Amino acid sequence: MDLNAEVDNLVKASQAWIPMIMEYGSRVLLAVMTLAIGWWLINKLTHKVGKLLALRNADLALQGFISSLANIVLKVLLVVSVASMIGVETTSFVAAIGAAGLAIGLALQGSLANFAGGVLILLFRPFRIGDWIEAQGTAGTVDSIQIFHTIIRTGDNKTVIVPNGVLSNGIITNTNRQPTRKVVFDVGVDYNADLQKARAVLLELANDARVLADPEPVAVVSTLGDSSITLSLRVWVKTADYWDVLFHFNEHSRDRLKGAGIDIPFPQRVIRMVQETA
Repeated sequence: MDLNAEVDNLVKASQAWIPMIMEYGSRVLLAVMTLAIGWWLINKLTHKVGKLLALRNADLALQGFISSLANIVLKVLLVVSVASMIGVETTSFVAAIGAAGLAIGLALQGSLANFAGGVLILLFRPFRIGDWIEAQGTAGTVDSIQIFHTIIRTGDNKTVIVPNGVLSNGIITNTNRQPTRKVVFDVGVDYNADLQKARAVLLELANDARVLADPEPVAVVSTLGDSSITLSLRVWVKTADYWDVLFHFNEHSRDRLKGAGIDIPFPQRVIRMVQETA
């Protein structure tokens, strides 16, 4: 009798638990399948995104950043969805994630600003690696663009690390963006000088293979100073030739003007002294 009673109790218990096991087992199995398939699809999708960015010649740092960010966000959403499928209450879970994100954001305000600035720089690309830029009181060649900062190498080979937050919100002068640059070379001549001859000398100085014929070089009277007349030679060159041409003008202008009998006067100041009589 005791054995029969135990068997009856076991049958009754199994009749109560088997439907529950079948129900939750099917949920767990479906959740595991969803997780596995979703994980595979997310990896495939982010891989396709990386290839698409590569085809559009996006920056390498941007390719890796966007692919990784999309991969992490989609997988977090997948895990939350799978948890809800097996009956886990996700409302408090999502609230906890939001609260943790808010606390982290408040603690890392500066870093997040630099992070956002790096994303903007990589997306809109106001400059690229190898460009000479002037920003935040620093001028130099861009060595690398990181997510949080940009590394600039100055003309005297110093390394300057500029946070992307202030860099993206400030004024940036990019001297390499345009293929040509305008060289403006000013020189002062004496008031007694023959201006037409002086202009001819400067235009002859501009007769250089690096100077572009279009737009045509011009020499104009720029200003009438206290002790000299300023002539301005304005030519267009390729961006890579800018400094070489400017240094060439600085080196040869004095001798050319002096050879033509045109003086470059020193700055002068006239002081009149009046003696008062009693």
